[in-house]
Amino acid sequence: MNRRLLTILLVAFLIASGCTFLVYRVVGNRAVAAKPVVTTPIVAAAADIKIGTLLTAANLTTMELKGAPPKGAILKPSDAIGRGVLADIYQGEPIMDTRLAPVGSGGGLAATIPQGMRACAVKVDQVVGVAGFVTPGMHVDVLVVGVPPGQQDPNEGTITRTVLQNIAVLSAGTDIQKDAEGKPQQVQVVNLLVTPDDAQTLSLASNLKIQLVLRNPLDTKVEKVDRAATGQLFGAPVAVKRTGAVVHKVAAPKVFTVQVINGTKSSQEKFSSPEAKQ
Repeated sequence: MNRRLLTILLVAFLIASGCTFLVYRVVGNRAVAAKPVVTTPIVAAAADIKIGTLLTAANLTTMELKGAPPKGAILKPSDAIGRGVLADIYQGEPIMDTRLAPVGSGGGLAATIPQGMRACAVKVDQVVGVAGFVTPGMHVDVLVVGVPPGQQDPNEGTITRTVLQNIAVLSAGTDIQKDAEGKPQQVQVVNLLVTPDDAQTLSLASNLKIQLVLRNPLDTKVEKVDRAATGQLFGAPVAVKRTGAVVHKVAAPKVFTVQVINGTKSSQEKFSSPEAKQ
């Protein structure tokens, strides 16, 4: 076999090897691409669901999720039907267990109350309700106005005092939804989210005039606020806390009057005591 033939065979072998490698890569990639992707069916919202809604089958749908489902996702519609919604859920959003009230707790306002907290109703009018702008989700301070029992200082008159600060509004009237347009509405009752101790304070305050004061939801600082009295508005004396400093009282200087007679003329001259000059 001559040298030329060997060269041709070697080149042919190299070309065949290259083609075989390319075919292997193409077929291998297609096999990987054709491998089925594992999906998991989860429960999602069929339409927008508002807070407090008691879920039914009509509110739910299923969707295929690639890979493992997120922690807390509802996998079966039966696990969500009959439970109240704790926060707004939007169409196509997966239903999470943390967004739903416990089984048997129902829907509406009661389902939105966290454990250990209470919803306390406060009777208001248009003025007390900050001209109707108290809506669910806002935060307010609670002020009471009245005359304290057994008040001894007649100059103070009516007293205003801040009894609670940074309190969340659960509902305004029968509405537990936020108004997207921010339109005011006249309500007779506002439900506030409070602790059991604060609920007792509000119960006592219900016998007095209650004023709600709006605050920025991002402002969560509790301020130290002194009470205000009607007498302060009109310049009446206000009691001042005394310090431990000793105040020495200085007596007024004594003045002596001397009658001077000059012939037929008589006059009076006043002189201060020597202690006053010092």
